[in-house]
Amino acid sequence: MAGHSKWHNIRHKKARMDAKRGQLFTKLLKEITVAARQGGGDPEFNPRLRIAIEKAKKANMPIENIERAIKRGTGELEGVTYEEVTYEGYGPEGVAVIVECLTDNRNRTTAEVRHIFTKHGGNLGSSGCVAFLFEEKGVIHVPKSKYDEETIFEKAIEAGAEDVIMDDEEHYEIRTEPKELYAVKENLEKEGIEIERAEITRIPTTTVEIKDPEKAEKLLKMLDALEESDDVQKVYSNFEIPEEIMAKVS
Repeated sequence: MAGHSKWHNIRHKKARMDAKRGQLFTKLLKEITVAARQGGGDPEFNPRLRIAIEKAKKANMPIENIERAIKRGTGELEGVTYEEVTYEGYGPEGVAVIVECLTDNRNRTTAEVRHIFTKHGGNLGSSGCVAFLFEEKGVIHVPKSKYDEETIFEKAIEAGAEDVIMDDEEHYEIRTEPKELYAVKENLEKEGIEIERAEITRIPTTTVEIKDPEKAEKLLKMLDALEESDDVQKVYSNFEIPEEIMAKVS
């Protein structure tokens, strides 16, 4: 299983995001604001905003918070202006790492991201140093408990998807071209398929296997520290940890 997926599954199982609800809200509100600024405040005509609103609602964010974020994005309310910044670098064991941020202060964010890389045995690289190791895809997660593999595969292909991956024990991962994500998602929903989450993501084309529990733990701590930074929206990496090694990581 690709490292970024395994790591996110670990995080979901440990319910760490639930323990940091306020921080999650901050990240979601930034995404809503930027999506509205770039594509307008009507989710019917702004797929990125529609996905961001759906994520916020699933996180039980109050509707008034969502509406204020949209208005800040469209300029109806005053607010902070965020810019999108992407960092690339290497973690322990030479693992590739991409960090996507939304920030109102690029210098502050650069310093913080660089500090996290350095503290955990990694190093920040130049733009493009690891991006070629990933491909951008639309990904739709569907709960396995409700559908059999044959049904999901058939529905996904009919909806315009590229492939269906057995993501983990709990989900099917339906992959699409990035520009087709929203159309495929809507087609599946019209067929009555329950969507747990949908997003544009980066899939590693090659992975680094980590067989040392101490090095695995060091890498996971670095990725956690990046995720917990207020300016960081998404983190991608191309590692793989065997199950027997993961069991030894505290």
